[in-house]
Amino acid sequence: MAKDKKQDKAGKGKDKAAKKDKKKGGGEVLPEQKRPYPRLWTRYKESVAPQLKKDLNLKSISQVPKVEKIVINMGLGEAISNNKVLDLAVDELEAITGQKAVVTKAKKSVSNFKLREGMPIGAMVTLRRAVMWEFLDRLINIALPRQRDFKGVSDKAFDGRGNYTLGLKEQIIFPEIDYDKVDRVRGMNICVVTTAENDEQGLTLLRALGMPFRRRNQEQGQAAA
Repeated sequence: MAKDKKQDKAGKGKDKAAKKDKKKGGGEVLPEQKRPYPRLWTRYKESVAPQLKKDLNLKSISQVPKVEKIVINMGLGEAISNNKVLDLAVDELEAITGQKAVVTKAKKSVSNFKLREGMPIGAMVTLRRAVMWEFLDRLINIALPRQRDFKGVSDKAFDGRGNYTLGLKEQIIFPEIDYDKVDRVRGMNICVVTTAENDEQGLTLLRALGMPFRRRNQEQGQAAA
């Protein structure tokens, strides 16, 4: 009996400690602490957030914009005539993100494209917390630089509310994809949803996290060419 009571107390103590850690980490703690905090999240908490508070002249650290979620969508028009394409795309999306993908269906029928309401036409994943931070880290530091002749991403793809959408032409830039097993190259849209009040705050946040935006003079030079 005495042993059981001690074990119960020890268990309650661990539960309390886990709750404290979860509060401290803003919900980013992984189950049972099997893995460390995501590297990019740690950098955001320790250096990016305090600096943004100063740069944006905010009164409280809670006002500092942060990444809320990342939505990755892969549209597959060819899935109308070939269901296997959808299965392959789902597998690739799950390999890239490490999370189960959801099949998206047509919301309305379009006769010209032989599309019926409810027909599967794509796949998507919504990432939050630790998985989101780990994906964003890999995207910024590994995947994007692997693009051919990469010179940065545009800073004009904000939606007016601080959210940023990035279009990728090839899924093979992610190291999780085995090039030899790819049946065809597919693109995807990555939407980074933030708590920023406007596009300027969203841009400042993503730039501080390391998103490789092109410089304005580079874009002007490309337009002139």
